[in-house]
Amino acid sequence: MEKTEGNLEIASSKAGMDAKTARKYRRLERLPSELPVKPRGRRPDPFADVWGEVREQLEVSAGLEAKTLFEYLQRRYPGRFQDGQLRTLQRHVKYWRATEGPSREVFFVQQHHPGRLAASDFTHMEELGVTIQGQSFPHLIYHFVLTYSNWETGTVCFSESFESLSEGLQNALWELGKAPSRHRTDRLSTAVNNSLRPAEFTDRYEGLMRYYGLEAEKIQAGHGNENGDVEQRHHRFKRAVEQELLLRGSREFASVDEYQRFLRMLFARLNTGRSQRLVEEMAVMHELPDRRIESAKRERVRVDSGSLIYVDRNTYSVPSRLIGEQVEVRLTIDRVEVWYGQRKMEEMPRLRGRRKHRVDYRHIIDWLVRKPGAFENYRYRDELFPTSRFRMAFDVLEEQHGARASKEYLRILEMAAKVSEAGVDQALRALLNRPDEEITTERVKDLLHADNHAGVRDVEVAAVDLRLFDRLCFTGEVMQ
Repeated sequence: MEKTEGNLEIASSKAGMDAKTARKYRRLERLPSELPVKPRGRRPDPFADVWGEVREQLEVSAGLEAKTLFEYLQRRYPGRFQDGQLRTLQRHVKYWRATEGPSREVFFVQQHHPGRLAASDFTHMEELGVTIQGQSFPHLIYHFVLTYSNWETGTVCFSESFESLSEGLQNALWELGKAPSRHRTDRLSTAVNNSLRPAEFTDRYEGLMRYYGLEAEKIQAGHGNENGDVEQRHHRFKRAVEQELLLRGSREFASVDEYQRFLRMLFARLNTGRSQRLVEEMAVMHELPDRRIESAKRERVRVDSGSLIYVDRNTYSVPSRLIGEQVEVRLTIDRVEVWYGQRKMEEMPRLRGRRKHRVDYRHIIDWLVRKPGAFENYRYRDELFPTSRFRMAFDVLEEQHGARASKEYLRILEMAAKVSEAGVDQALRALLNRPDEEITTERVKDLLHADNHAGVRDVEVAAVDLRLFDRLCFTGEVMQ
């Protein structure tokens, strides 16, 4: 050993052996495997006397955990079993399950065929901490995967609704240019529960499948592994997004469109290495219909006396001229459109969740000015402060004008609706910075008028000598 390694310490270090142990083997001139094994004394099994009782419990209820059984034994035999003996019982239970316990569920690896199956599901993205203009951006991705090639894409959405599913699925199919034979989802329980009429959801979903020639498949309840392809892609996709955000150095985006472009570029890079298998899929998938099917949900509702409509368990205001009329509401993935006859009367962002409300002061300000007494206890009064400065101005008005504050504030709000909300907001900012000056409708109007004129500038345009053009056209001279 000294001849080959230099000294015993170096040799034993390279072998991962203590130097004293190495000297013993050199002295004995035998390898470790050639030495007789000394029998080790075993500690007595602390559960030997009670194992029959434990086994009976397991045979009746195989799902019992070792920790539960251990706590049961501690209660039944006080002071006999110490916490440090739990690991021993866990080994006994583990051995029993492997040798005598019930058979376990077997998962069968599936063989995928080109163009046959696509899987999709929603995945929440809040954990990635994306912000839009400094505000948190809670959202989901409708995630679509071809199980043979693993080609994937996704659509940003805000709830597990039919509109989100339809828009996401159609975006994926039209990006592909063809459709597979089957489409697999989970039980869509959340989406169905979010629908007021589950039967209607089912009918619309089946209609969507028929339109694109897809055979619908649903996994068994509580068996997420059956949709394992897309579940695994959820994990890898979100990990890829996390890495891209780290490379980018920021999770902040100027707009939702910018964030969507970021995701599209990421999906394109992820799909780069799947092009060969995708070609195989495209060769056997079937053609798409001539056009997309509408994803929007249509409902007919009547505008109540408060100029409000109730749609999808949320409340929206509409122009007061529609009070008493029946309107058609079209719900898309993120918008609410209000139609009367063949004319779109209003469009607004779709509320996320339930029992929310969106009241636009412009819809009702005309009548609020006529009925200022209704302002104080109006159920949606907080919606009548477009910005924090409007709220601050109202508080100052209450101090300055007392009971007349509501009337004065509503006249200012009317000016914001009919002239410029941003202009009135700036005028209020100026007045709030002058605590010695009273806030009135007239002062706001004066400041708004002054700001409008301040932006006008006299512009002088030098006269052009037309003889230069004559020289260029008829003599071919180049102007210097």
